[in-house]
Amino acid sequence: MEKQWWHNKVAYQIYPKSFYDHNGDGIGDIPGIIEKLDHLAYLGVDILWISPVYQSPLADQGYDISDYYAIDPRFGTMEDMDRLIAEAKKRQIYILMDLVINHCSDEHVWFQKAMADPEGEYGNFFYLADQKDGRPCNWRSYFGGSVWEPLPGTDKQYLHMFHKKQPDLNWEEPRVRQEIYKMINWWLEKGVAGFRLDAIINIKKALPMKDYPADRPDGLADPGVMLAHAEGIGAFLKEMKEETFQKYHAFTVGEVFNEKPEELAAFIGEDGYFSSMFDFRETAIGSSPKGWYDNRPVTGEGYKAACFESQERSADIGFYSNIIENHDEPRGVSRYLPKDQVCEASKKMLAGSYFMLRGIPFIYQGQEIGMENTDIPSIDQVDDISSRAEYEAALQAGLSEEKAMEAVRDYSRDNARTPMQWNGERHGGFTKGTPWIKAAPSYRLINVEEQRGRKDSVLEFYRSLIALRKDPKYEDSLIYGACIPYLREQKGLMAYLRKGEIHTLLVMGNYQGAPQKVELSGTYEKVLINNMDRFDEEEDGKICLMGWQYVILEMRS
Repeated sequence: MEKQWWHNKVAYQIYPKSFYDHNGDGIGDIPGIIEKLDHLAYLGVDILWISPVYQSPLADQGYDISDYYAIDPRFGTMEDMDRLIAEAKKRQIYILMDLVINHCSDEHVWFQKAMADPEGEYGNFFYLADQKDGRPCNWRSYFGGSVWEPLPGTDKQYLHMFHKKQPDLNWEEPRVRQEIYKMINWWLEKGVAGFRLDAIINIKKALPMKDYPADRPDGLADPGVMLAHAEGIGAFLKEMKEETFQKYHAFTVGEVFNEKPEELAAFIGEDGYFSSMFDFRETAIGSSPKGWYDNRPVTGEGYKAACFESQERSADIGFYSNIIENHDEPRGVSRYLPKDQVCEASKKMLAGSYFMLRGIPFIYQGQEIGMENTDIPSIDQVDDISSRAEYEAALQAGLSEEKAMEAVRDYSRDNARTPMQWNGERHGGFTKGTPWIKAAPSYRLINVEEQRGRKDSVLEFYRSLIALRKDPKYEDSLIYGACIPYLREQKGLMAYLRKGEIHTLLVMGNYQGAPQKVELSGTYEKVLINNMDRFDEEEDGKICLMGWQYVILEMRS
């Protein structure tokens, strides 16, 4: 594999609205990010992905963009953005913008012009159809309901795969693509290092549009069915890369669901459309097409199997970007650990298990201190539009309001969007004002200030993982080495070898509360990482891992 500048980097995602509020209006902002850059430098972060700060009515928290060339005043100014890029560069941190180009806002000038004249130049920027002919297909929006909505003031309707205020852009129209490429290059010229590409698989629709078998009482079909029938997305992605990213040697990471197995090399191979793409195999564990209410809990064995399947799939192809949470998922420690076993030891075990897999590790804000799901008393206190849709789906399936809320509490995106917990003061130190969304009550115990400098904290453990991954001595194993599952059949154990040309490291996590004996793969030279203050060796070439213990051993060649 040809080495690239991003291969040995560690990335961090910021959800600006909830990261740090500089001016006290209750909304996180760009000056707040600048103020906290030293925290990221302390952690060891190299790449900073910032969720959307473009001008937006925030129908979907900024993923509905009304002007790609402007910063929303709630987040600051373009001068603030320039200063962020400059200040990050001083700390050797690269900035990634969130690229939302499957859809825009219905308040974008393109859509406004399409409404004013559907038969004119901008009508073809979107998917429009005559209302009198009925809806062209029975696809379900990701947020519930039909993807078709009347175009105000006309006899037309428009397609929206997400919220009705997020009309899909028609990528079949060359003028749309050229406008998008112009905008991408404008940001790259400004100094951003690359992009995270939102919902990018959706830019190619299965045409001509048609109905698919209904899978819920609403008579609609899951959008994933359409994506499985869509052909030809590669032509769009190849063109976009050549017109933009490739010219600037930019780092790109795709949010790609539903790609076909044979397409992985085209997406992230040596000459792939993207530098990397997120591995969502773990987030899909236990998910049900019926909705959140029908999801099954994650087990340690299920998590291990998903990780290893992804590693084996990508081994000879390219780098996945590995996560345990993001702005669209609940907190990882609340999802992948048993509810009665969430503690600092288990949080560290989970962190180390995913972090040392082959690929680029991404940390979501608050993950580095082990932030947990919040308490959501009722649907009235839910901000997330997808959670509201899932709540309604559960009620339609016959569940009680309380049962429907149980699913929302477990999976709501609000869990990841509560304010970053900086200290034990009011609102977790996020704002001097009233936060736009209520802080999780755990901020009094779980916060940056309490953990910084405490050697056995989750924060310091993440720092040790990052430092080891960035140690040039182990680059051959931890960056470019093979990831080989070890003792795969042993229950409650997630273990693998990171094998390079020079060094071999054995990574082991006891994925349970009870201790267990583990046979070593050979003789070890030294213990590189240990989330506990003890290491119990046996005389027969085995070690005893305590409950939730995690270790990395340098093995003798």
